[in-house]
Amino acid sequence: MYIHFVSLGRVSYAEGLAIQERVVAARKAGEIGDTLLLLEHPPVLTLGRNSKRENVLTSDEFLRSRGVELHEINRGGDVTYHGPGQLVGYPIIDLRGDWPGKKGPHLGPVDYVRLLEEVLIRTCGDFRVMTERIKGCTGVWTAPNSGAPAKKVAAIGVHVSQGVTSHGFALNVTTDLRDFQWIIPCGITNKGVTSLEVESPMEPPPTMEAAINATAKNFGRIFQRQMIWAESLEDMFSSASLNVL
Repeated sequence: MYIHFVSLGRVSYAEGLAIQERVVAARKAGEIGDTLLLLEHPPVLTLGRNSKRENVLTSDEFLRSRGVELHEINRGGDVTYHGPGQLVGYPIIDLRGDWPGKKGPHLGPVDYVRLLEEVLIRTCGDFRVMTERIKGCTGVWTAPNSGAPAKKVAAIGVHVSQGVTSHGFALNVTTDLRDFQWIIPCGITNKGVTSLEVESPMEPPPTMEAAINATAKNFGRIFQRQMIWAESLEDMFSSASLNVL
């Protein structure tokens, strides 16, 4: 059993949404198998279903002056930031498949999120960054060290329609953390954000390419699938259609 994945590079958020819609429609129609999209976005703020506009701390005029888009979308969660140096993953998978931890006719959304967290915890560990879950706070957080507070290194917000997932996760690799000052990330006021670049003791520091490779590897391990890489979206559609689950 397979998951096809493609690294799309940096694409606008609107283009990313259009790509997701295309892949989700194809997955629902059974035209392709399960798929993982990995990409970066230019600076953008997204507001999930549970978001509060007051968690955006800057004016629309300021955002426009910086070329920062704002999108209201259907994923779970509050406001978050995407930008260069952040690895964004959009898994498009059918939760009715044979997934680890599945207890009924489909993998539950909460269990699915826990699997995504485990992928990211393993990925951070590959760069010697110890992370953990925090009860009541979806995402992946640095483990407290010498009294230092936990900081979020990866955010998660998903959507499920007819058993098929969209949206996903955002892992800060070399992200400019100053941009998070524009928002209250995920509506959480008492915890900060960080990145692999800041936290990893490795030299040279983690690169986006290394993070992509580690994430794809760990996704396959946690979801118990062979990962098949495609050079482009069209190549992915061509190869995925030959291996529909």
